[in-house]
Amino acid sequence: MCGIVGYIGSKEKTINVLLKGLERLEYRGYDSAGIAYLDQNQIQLIKKSGKLNCLEKSVDRNLLTEMGIGHTRWATHGEANEINAHPHRHGKIVAVHNGIIENMNALKKELEEKGISFVSDTDTEVFVALLNDAFEKYQDMKKAIEYTMSKVEGSYAIVCFNEDDKEHLYVMKKDSPLLIGVGMGEMFVASDYQAFREFTKKYVLLDDFEYGIIGKNAWHIYKDGKEVEKKLEVLDEQDILSNKEGYDCYMHKEIYDIPEVLTNLLTFYETKEIHSIPDYCKYNKIQIVACGSAYHAGCVGKNLFAHFAHFPVEIEYASEYRYQPILADEHTLVIFVSQSGETADTIHCAKKIKEMHIDSLAIVNVYNSTLSRLTDYVYYMRAGEERAVATTKGYSSQIALFIVILREWMKAKNTWTVSLEEQYQEGKRKMLQVIQPCFKNFEHFSWISNIISKPMNFFIGRQSDYALSLEASLKLKEVSYLNSSAYAAGELKHGTISLVEKGTPVFAIATDKNTYEKTKSNLMEVKARGAYVILTTLDTVDQEIDVDEKIIVPDVGALFQPIITIIPFQLLSYQVAKSLDLDIDHPRNLAKSVTVE
Repeated sequence: MCGIVGYIGSKEKTINVLLKGLERLEYRGYDSAGIAYLDQNQIQLIKKSGKLNCLEKSVDRNLLTEMGIGHTRWATHGEANEINAHPHRHGKIVAVHNGIIENMNALKKELEEKGISFVSDTDTEVFVALLNDAFEKYQDMKKAIEYTMSKVEGSYAIVCFNEDDKEHLYVMKKDSPLLIGVGMGEMFVASDYQAFREFTKKYVLLDDFEYGIIGKNAWHIYKDGKEVEKKLEVLDEQDILSNKEGYDCYMHKEIYDIPEVLTNLLTFYETKEIHSIPDYCKYNKIQIVACGSAYHAGCVGKNLFAHFAHFPVEIEYASEYRYQPILADEHTLVIFVSQSGETADTIHCAKKIKEMHIDSLAIVNVYNSTLSRLTDYVYYMRAGEERAVATTKGYSSQIALFIVILREWMKAKNTWTVSLEEQYQEGKRKMLQVIQPCFKNFEHFSWISNIISKPMNFFIGRQSDYALSLEASLKLKEVSYLNSSAYAAGELKHGTISLVEKGTPVFAIATDKNTYEKTKSNLMEVKARGAYVILTTLDTVDQEIDVDEKIIVPDVGALFQPIITIIPFQLLSYQVAKSLDLDIDHPRNLAKSVTVE
């Protein structure tokens, strides 16, 4: 959520870099956009609510300026409008900000008592006013920054400049990602390297409580008043830039990326000998910590460990885990799952685990992300750039990595048998063989209108099928805005069945052969109350059952079945949203990378 881009360098290039950078950050989710730049030594602001194209229509791409900053805002303090959009200015200072200033009310009151007034509802404007007030006092930007950081509580990635200084951008960082892209005679700043990667592959990562001064040819980074040395990183060429390649939206295209992503991922982890893995034999407990779809992938992982390794795994929402007693010790492995590696709740949990000296492992997609640097071990999803807010190939990659970890875990404990390896190889082969035909089979559901016309949808399943129900329900909500809920199949009758009436859509996922008959009984319960029942099951089980619709998926074995089974629901969500003429890649109110709590 929220995207930052900054640039200092070529006059002819600045506006293009800002707009290109913001375009690359659209995937993060936002509701307004803006830029600030110097024109004849004066700050100029252009801000618009809505999508980036609203801003682009108001910007002259032929403007000549050597320095500028831009932002896509996901509203936290104050509604999504032009006044609250970034950048914000006070006096000589203009800035963009990701994060949340937790003590904004106290700071705002102090500043108002000095006669400073505010026009927006944002915490960012308070930050800028405080910084400008400090600059007026010290007449030195470095001292003003140090004072401001000492006063502010919360999270922030800040990029700003001073109207009287056309030679430098200034940056500050705490708990929200910020990077400096290093070019030849030009420098970039961004919250995500996707914003500048087509201009330079070299970058520097800022750590918490660091701040800096950025010129065209050099950067100086400080912490606690002292300059610090920073390592120059180089982007991983595996993470290529994405485009729609003829598809009508990124979500659709990224679903079709899944076969190639899985092939590459599984091949990589099967053959990479230098891959660093934990000493699995030392652990007697696994805890999985995640949010959203990553949590749902963790639920699948938990079930895989229970079914194949007979090993207990705990799973927690990161937003809850941080605030409860952490029941973990030196024999616990905590697995953090996050596509971006910048999920604020998950990062705070990882910091807590690090302080407790407990082993941790990250499943992330973004190389050198905050989470990957906080944990002891990293399994990269290798899914490439995922630009749709609703994850598809990323979710499938996370499940695949849980399969990889399960296999490594059981091999380390000498419980991975010849029979299991045969199941693994045959399941993988069949999954990769049938996945492309699955796309064609599920590209159109004729009964979509029955889903759209109802106020509520239910998804039910047992074991891993319940985990998939959680993700299928979320996917429908995310992109179509239709209300849906997921339940363990046996739980629907314990209260919620009172909401089922004639025509209520109930999706049942029943691919677990051990619980298939029980789930069929649950379907009969809702069918008797008039539900419109859609059953998803295997092509190898008895399908003689009175339901309204069926989604038949190929049986690829229990290890890889979750990857195949979720595909029709990813495509269903896309098709429903498309039929409603919605912005599929950028659903309202949502962000790809949730960098605030």
